[in-house]
Amino acid sequence: MSASSVNVYDPLVNPLPHNLALPDSYWASTLALPQPQPPLLGSHRAEIAVVGGGFSGLLTAYYLASHYGREVVLLEANRIGFGASARNGGFVLKGSGRLSYAQMAKRWDLDTAHGIYREFSEAVSRVEELISSGNIDCEPQEKGYIKVAHNPAAMETLKAGAEFIRKHFGGDAEFLSAAELRSQLLDHHQAFGALRLPDGFGLNPLKLLLGYRKLALDAGVRIYENSCVISQRREQGRYLLTTDGGELSASQLVMSGNAYTPKQFSPLLDQRFLPILSNVIVTEPLTEDERLAAGMHSRQVTMDTRILKYYYRLLPDNRLLFGGRGAVWGKDEHRPEYPARLKQALNSAFPALSSKQVDYRWSGWIAASMDDMPHVYSQDGCGYTMGYCGAGVSFSAQAAWRLAGMLSGVAAPALPLYQSPLPTFPFAAARRLGQWGYYHYGRLRDAIG
Repeated sequence: MSASSVNVYDPLVNPLPHNLALPDSYWASTLALPQPQPPLLGSHRAEIAVVGGGFSGLLTAYYLASHYGREVVLLEANRIGFGASARNGGFVLKGSGRLSYAQMAKRWDLDTAHGIYREFSEAVSRVEELISSGNIDCEPQEKGYIKVAHNPAAMETLKAGAEFIRKHFGGDAEFLSAAELRSQLLDHHQAFGALRLPDGFGLNPLKLLLGYRKLALDAGVRIYENSCVISQRREQGRYLLTTDGGELSASQLVMSGNAYTPKQFSPLLDQRFLPILSNVIVTEPLTEDERLAAGMHSRQVTMDTRILKYYYRLLPDNRLLFGGRGAVWGKDEHRPEYPARLKQALNSAFPALSSKQVDYRWSGWIAASMDDMPHVYSQDGCGYTMGYCGAGVSFSAQAAWRLAGMLSGVAAPALPLYQSPLPTFPFAAARRLGQWGYYHYGRLRDAIG
């Protein structure tokens, strides 16, 4: 990895995410980035300011401009492609967080759970529509989401969850025994069976992001890259954002930095999210004989049922992408033990690939919420989208659509996703210690089954 990849930014430690290089990811190797938009210089005014040039920020800006005719300026701290939107595994999934729909029905009621299910379903469809209408060449792969049971109890839990969806929401699911999974889809040596859902698919997230960038620019959004917001305040009914090169005044503000938001940025966000590092490795290409020997008969997105989950898929050029949790603290982000753990897990699941080399490794922050749910919220003309819990490739599209409407006078559905702010973490200063303890608990539970 090059020297540029050792930049370290920890949202709970470093004050600002600026002057940082893009990650040396596999995605970055698949295309040449366009020339960056110029930085903000001098004083400017706009109707709406958007902070953050990831999926959420670009799409919120796009919908505000294209559907509601709003004047929008977007500020990105580094280059478009720096943050989580270009660091993830490219999984478009119908869902978010750890709550099952049965748990949602218990926490609220069945109608609320059904409403959330519809929003998550619309999110996947919205991404597909954006790809189609925007002619975005982001390499979408075959549809299907495989949930691999890592022990017999997990398989029973999968069956119960699928039955709940089938009974109450009319969803569909296919169950596979361990033998069927190995012969039809993946020769996974640690699987006790799997659940296959018909929706969900993989894509190149950086190409998708740059497609959204073009949509926003074509809609008239003014984008300024390398324009980190150093401070923001409200004065005489307007939001004043200061960068190291200029100042922007706007009547409304959208905060879309998600996990890359500094820990002290706005009372609406401070102490309300936990940044979690996710690590990804990508192998050298598999030959056709190696692919068959490993039993890789599918390119569908796959995740297991461990507490500390692994996720993986076969890419268009026959490389295997394999991801999971990384370090707790940002200062440890680039320690070699974390990609080594992923390779060890890959070898255990697919022993035929033990000799394959890792060509790419990188990491990125995702944002977890206290209640395991994403939140799209606005107050006094200031809105945010945060807490995707690792499912931002899909739900960011729906969140952006809803937030653009909320800021333009269109009511969102009466769901907890849209009606309540992110809850504050109790003992927020100890968030990382709690995460450290949970990781040790999760590794122990996953090890003993």
